[in-house]
Amino acid sequence: MEVVLSAPRGFCAGVVRAIEIVERGLERFGAPVYVRHEIVHNRYVVDSLRRKGAIFVEELDDVPDASTVIFSAHGVPPEVWHRARARNLNVIDATCPLVTKVHLEAVKYAQDGYSLVVVGHEGHPEVIGTMGQAPVASSLVGTVEEARTAQVRHPDKVVALTQTTLSVQDTKEIIDVLRARFPNLISRNDICYATTNRQAATRQLAARVDIVLVIGARNSSNCNRLREVAEQAGVPAYLVDDADHIDPAWLVGKARVGLTSGASTPEVLVEQVIDKLQPEYVSTIEVTKEDVTFTMPRELRMDDKWARPRSNSVYGAGDSSTVIPLPVQNS
Repeated sequence: MEVVLSAPRGFCAGVVRAIEIVERGLERFGAPVYVRHEIVHNRYVVDSLRRKGAIFVEELDDVPDASTVIFSAHGVPPEVWHRARARNLNVIDATCPLVTKVHLEAVKYAQDGYSLVVVGHEGHPEVIGTMGQAPVASSLVGTVEEARTAQVRHPDKVVALTQTTLSVQDTKEIIDVLRARFPNLISRNDICYATTNRQAATRQLAARVDIVLVIGARNSSNCNRLREVAEQAGVPAYLVDDADHIDPAWLVGKARVGLTSGASTPEVLVEQVIDKLQPEYVSTIEVTKEDVTFTMPRELRMDDKWARPRSNSVYGAGDSSTVIPLPVQNS
């Protein structure tokens, strides 16, 4: 058997930053530190941080007054900020800067009188956060069928914002339908670099192998999209949490097994899958290199200058060198 890895795969800059924020928060303020929602959608990461003293909650009501609370990488609506401040919570924002960018776009266009069509999955934390920036102006579209019937308040002034972890192809089809209905549509393709790169790599991977295994959490949007990309390329594809969830029957007669992982999946889980498969050969298909790092929130920086996060070797995250300042959000 040969294992073929896709690259890039695994942690993106936003995930590395979010995990680093929890770890630095524990170092700076001591345990426990509360985290609203899973910091990223991966059980291995969440359990590792829980053992270090992080307490994960779904609502602010579960956070004691005056405690430290961290908002997850998916972002939150303004009302959550208001409630946190009213209770004197020490808030550290781990929202991915690329999600914050979408929030700022929503506020700007709503203030300029546009109707907002948010393309994304209903109930996903990122979508809830984006819709919450301008709830009166926003409507949600998740499918081509919904795009054909979506109603907006100002048909001549419509902007489409997208969840950062969507399928590139599916989103294009939705935007095409919206543009046909609203000729003046402004399309802000907010699918992030990491999502785009991992889908492109998985597409090339699927063309070279007999089966694709996507390592990652079942509630991770970007992991599910990778599985769909591989299936659309015509090969069997399965999303598994870790090596223990691989069904040996899937591998019968498969000479080349492709492995990839979502942006919230630590590399250590991929390594464990390789160990379980015990391949004769391991090769890699690389479509691009990523060199992005986001800055820490000011309250967690090591000095007054922007400090790059440390590489997070315990999870198998890579290192990089490009520093991108965090967008400023007025919440």
